[in-house]
Amino acid sequence: MKGDENDPKGLIFEAYRIEGITDAECRTIFLDWALSLPPERETAQALQLLVTQYGALHADHPMTAVMTGGLSGMATPKRRGGWRSRPRN
Repeated sequence: MKGDENDPKGLIFEAYRIEGITDAECRTIFLDWALSLPPERETAQALQLLVTQYGALHADHPMTAVMTGGLSGMATPKRRGGWRSRPRN
């Protein structure tokens, strides 16, 4: 199944159709979804639209939790290192 501009491969759509899907499987699908977005597509905007589309109907689904977690993770970026965090001699 081909998707739309927010889910080009239909990965999120299919994840909601898999009975008994686990959190780990949802995280893997989510990563594949994120990597499949075209570079010009704003990831946070696409993710918000998908959460709106699926979240209300499937509040208890593990993919909803993964996508919601992805949104909150995007909202609070944290610096993880680099040359400025290294000790100076």
